[in-house]
Amino acid sequence: MSKETLKQIVEAVLFASDEPVPVERLADAGGDDVTPEAVRAAVAELVADYDATGRAFTVEEIAGGLQLFTRPQYNKYLKTLMAARRQQRFTQAALETLAIIAYKQPVPRAEVEDIRGVACGDMIRTLMEKGLVRVAGRSEGLGRALLYGTTKKFLQAFGLGGLKDLPDAKQLVEP
Repeated sequence: MSKETLKQIVEAVLFASDEPVPVERLADAGGDDVTPEAVRAAVAELVADYDATGRAFTVEEIAGGLQLFTRPQYNKYLKTLMAARRQQRFTQAALETLAIIAYKQPVPRAEVEDIRGVACGDMIRTLMEKGLVRVAGRSEGLGRALLYGTTKKFLQAFGLGGLKDLPDAKQLVEP
C-alpha cells in the first residue's frame, strides 16, 4: 500500500470517528501489511500537511488513541456553539463528584459523600450511565464496598491524554 493511500485511510477513519482511535485499530483498518509504525508515520505526514496548508484542524493523541481536533485559535468561534451543550452536560454537582473520583480513584462512594457532604449515589449512577465513571473494583475492607474510577470517555470529555494530565490538586485550591 502506498504512503498516500495509508494517509487517506487514516484521515478517513479519524474523520468518521467521534472518539479516539487506537493506532493498532488504524493499522488493522489499513490491512495486513500495515504496521502501527507506518500509521504513526502517516499521521506525522498528515499533521505536517495540515500545518503547511494552514488547516483549521490537526491530529492529537488523547485517551490512548488518535483524534482530529480543531486548532485552539478557532475555539472562540466554536465556544458559543458548544456552550449550551456543555452547560447541559455537567452540573456543579456532577463536576464536583467527577473531580473527587478522578483525583482519589479508586474511591468508595462513602468517601465521595464524606468529601462532598451530601449523598452521591444518584450522581454516581448518572455519571456511570453517561460512561464517565466505572466500577473499578471492590475494597478489601468491611462490606467490600464498590470502588469507582473514571473512564476513557472522561479523559476524552475533558481533553486529557491520561490522569497524569489532570491539574495539580494544590493549584486548584482557592487562596
